[in-house]
Amino acid sequence: MSTTTMNASPATASAPETSGRVWAYATASAFAGGLLLGVLTNLAQGWLPGAWNQIPNSGAVWSVAAFAAGALLVRQVRLPAAAVAGLCAESGLVVGYYCYAEVARDGMGSLLAPLVWLGMALIAGPLFGVAGSWWRGLSPRHRVIGLAALAGVFGMEAIHYAWVLHYAPQAWACLAILVLVALLMGRTHKERALTLLTAIPFSLLAYLIFVKLILATVLG
Repeated sequence: MSTTTMNASPATASAPETSGRVWAYATASAFAGGLLLGVLTNLAQGWLPGAWNQIPNSGAVWSVAAFAAGALLVRQVRLPAAAVAGLCAESGLVVGYYCYAEVARDGMGSLLAPLVWLGMALIAGPLFGVAGSWWRGLSPRHRVIGLAALAGVFGMEAIHYAWVLHYAPQAWACLAILVLVALLMGRTHKERALTLLTAIPFSLLAYLIFVKLILATVLG
């Protein structure tokens, strides 16, 4: 065993890698996964009946890609790389969705919609990439915040479906996902309870910022 290895502290020896190769792997795999999910969400719109076809195209479902990228890569990369991976996953999803719409459907139409969603990916991608990384981390506070962010975005969709679109079944479905995220992904009873409590204000805050402020301003 070399002297360098013997003198390395446990924290240093087990720290995630930050080499260029690891960064390249993280970003490329996240972007590729996002592209695939973008195509699948576009296809799912044709598979689901009626108003249910809006769910694959929702911001909540799309945010799962960035969250998963951060969660899956937490052992290999540091937090900045998880944020970049979330960005790549989210932007790849937008590109895959609208490229498939352009090639296989009747076209993407106006460039406004993909540009709006790509702009949102620049914000939501890093945020949910970090949230996913925090959920897999060691800090109980970070785990609650990360998981509540994922649950809260489904709460935001529940509010939007209930009060704006008046789609009651879809609103209940998103609310059920909020609860299930907290119950199934929390590690302890305390963590699950705190996640549910934190997800409620997160839902309202996300709705006010995303729907009432950003979308209302951009789309009129």
